Amino acid sequence: MELLPIVFYVLAGLLILMSLGVILITSPIYSALFLALTMVTLAALFFVLEAYFLAGVQLIVYAGAVVVLFVMVLML
Repeated sequence: MELLPIVFYVLAGLLILMSLGVILITSPIYSALFLALTMVTLAALFFVLEAYFLAGVQLIVYAGAVVVLFVMVLML
């Protein structure tokens, strides 16, 4: 049995759990951390699907800039 489909389904399951954490957690800081984990997991999923450019853009733009901006607004 190949390893890539197993990794894909594990990452997809983690992505669903992390996105549910963003919605269901009441604390905004923990919700932002789950959002960062969601975006990192999505980048890993893009990497498994051999979309390397999308994985890099996902990490740099979304997981880097958007989450940092969101946490800074919460801290203000």
